[in-house]
Amino acid sequence: MLKIQKNDKVKIIQGKDRGKSGKVLRIDRSNSRVFIEGINIINKHTRQKSQNEPGGIIKKEGPIDISNVKLVCPSCGKDTRVGFDNQGSKNKTRICKKCGEQI
Repeated sequence: MLKIQKNDKVKIIQGKDRGKSGKVLRIDRSNSRVFIEGINIINKHTRQKSQNEPGGIIKKEGPIDISNVKLVCPSCGKDTRVGFDNQGSKNKTRICKKCGEQI
């Protein structure tokens, strides 16, 4: 289980978008990268494929290393580290290190 999952609210702690926050759109587990809504916008230049599909510049989110983001706790609203709590043999849940609540 990763400390950050899809649809979590995270805050950027390093890089050109430092201090901004957004929602995680997807995670690339093999490269340890996350895509965050509205953060690290890149321009992709595309060619015209047919008369109906014109070429141009497309703006989309680029990947950010997972170590450069911090989870924002939904209960206390602060950026925090994530811990794990084993409530038996089957259930493993994420907890906030600042307030102790389940995420």
